[in-house]
Amino acid sequence: MSGLTPQLVRERVRGTILERIGETPLVPLHRIGAGLRGELWAKIESANPGGSVKDRPGLWMVLAAEEEGRLRRSRTVLDATSGNTGVALAMVCAVRGHALELCMPDKASIERKRIIRAFGAKLVLTDPLEGTDGAIREAQRMAAAERERYVYVDQYSNPANPLAHQLGTGPEIWEQTARRVTHFVAGVGTSGTIVGVSAALRPKGVRIVAVQPDDPLHGIEGWKHMPTAIRPAIWDERAADEHRVMATDEAIAMAKRLAREEGIFSGVSGGAAVASAVAVAREESGRIVVLIADGGERYLSTPLWE
Repeated sequence: MSGLTPQLVRERVRGTILERIGETPLVPLHRIGAGLRGELWAKIESANPGGSVKDRPGLWMVLAAEEEGRLRRSRTVLDATSGNTGVALAMVCAVRGHALELCMPDKASIERKRIIRAFGAKLVLTDPLEGTDGAIREAQRMAAAERERYVYVDQYSNPANPLAHQLGTGPEIWEQTARRVTHFVAGVGTSGTIVGVSAALRPKGVRIVAVQPDDPLHGIEGWKHMPTAIRPAIWDERAADEHRVMATDEAIAMAKRLAREEGIFSGVSGGAAVASAVAVAREESGRIVVLIADGGERYLSTPLWE
């Protein structure tokens, strides 16, 4: 492993836009949380400079590859993405001076494709019907075919992904809640957020709630229906105390409520996470923190905001 620490990461990014990654706002959901047993608080990850929670692992994975000596200027960073990690890696690679190629399903929103290309990365678009798993298979094929050319950071198996949350997101939430957080709710995509935050907060008695889509043909961007998807190597069911599922329709309805009632513009995954947290807060008391992974701007061309 690279031996990355928060101090080393801060040192490496000092004086660049990348030092703005993390320390995102935690805000109460007054209207959506009204009348519930538990107190609802949202961690707003769209406040990261690349616009999503994926800025955290994107930065840590690139720095880890540099520290390990794998990532030299002559090599190209490679990964598969449903969108947000691609944007994060494109931003980080632009700042760090690395070439980047990303495999992404062609169904990803036009906004995310354009943002990735704006940062100078190259996109390899894969069969939309195969989803993220198709993009993963193409990245694996490319990495195996040209081992000297590519540094395949593989967000689904890279230990720097959960580590970014174990040493960043989790401790931030602990401090922001004055050590009073009782529950943490987030969706499962790569699973890095749940696994990492769990490692930080579960030993302190925080209950970890992991949420997945309720159907293989779901519309919750960035989340995985684990029973039917390629299983990320970093995923461990034991990281969560409770597993819940969420329907796409309910997620979309809550994303719209977040915008209209709380002034929080999010993607479908944010709606899904908050709807799950509302269900938890109906049943249990305490201070419930839910992670909203990104903003709605990158989905303006999708049916969500029509």
